[in-house]
Amino acid sequence: MIKTVSIQGIKGSFHHIVAKTYFDDSVEIDECMSFDKLVDNLISKKSDVAVMALENSIAGSILPNYALIDKFNLHIIGEHYLDIQHNLMAYPGQTIADIKEVYSHPMALLQCKEFFKKHPHIKLIEDKDTAETAERININKLKGVAAVASKIAAEIFDLDILAASIQTIKDNETRFVIVKTQNSVIDESEITKASLRFELEHKRGSLASVLNVLSDCRMSLTKIQSLPKIETPWKYAFFVDVTFVKYTNFKKAKAILDIMAKEFKVLGEYKNAKL
Repeated sequence: MIKTVSIQGIKGSFHHIVAKTYFDDSVEIDECMSFDKLVDNLISKKSDVAVMALENSIAGSILPNYALIDKFNLHIIGEHYLDIQHNLMAYPGQTIADIKEVYSHPMALLQCKEFFKKHPHIKLIEDKDTAETAERININKLKGVAAVASKIAAEIFDLDILAASIQTIKDNETRFVIVKTQNSVIDESEITKASLRFELEHKRGSLASVLNVLSDCRMSLTKIQSLPKIETPWKYAFFVDVTFVKYTNFKKAKAILDIMAKEFKVLGEYKNAKL
């Protein structure tokens, strides 16, 4: 039974929204100000599972989180796609003209670049978390300072929303994964997606051969991401997500890749949240 869920950030953050949506209000939220701390709490069993953002439809993959999952042999047991709506918020009684500085997570600021180009008087400052900056404004009654965060964060910390949905692309979605230190146990009939990790010999056609195997086994490739191996310059690990209808087809592909690829491992088998 899931009792404690680690999230990056505090209540009101997008990770918090995912945790409450994927599980329910009965779970205890373990607030972590970094993904490293989140993983530490998971490994030390302070929490049962953790929520990690993995990719965004505007900003792309969050490579450090791929590396954390790989390094600490975490297992993906589920996924959740969240519509991300960024809002500019400040202590009540102010307008955008009053704002001199905006604090938020770097990914949030990156996703709102076009909005802030229209307000060059505002200085953008990267911070640890979206909701934590909103909380700080509320506690210290800061004037001339704003945060970029969720609508729920504005409600929790009693801030005025000065501009809503300020992200550059309005259809802005982030994929979050639910991770554990041990693999999930769900019925094979419910498994329709898997995340894989492998390395290949540095020779012509090696990646194409792997992709052909996936195709022949009726796998649909939904993601491929390469990540440098820091300890071995110019060597790369590949992270692949595949979806499928029949688990038997995936088992066949898994058996072949275990022979073909180096350092092959399954990072997770779970339900496709896009079905």
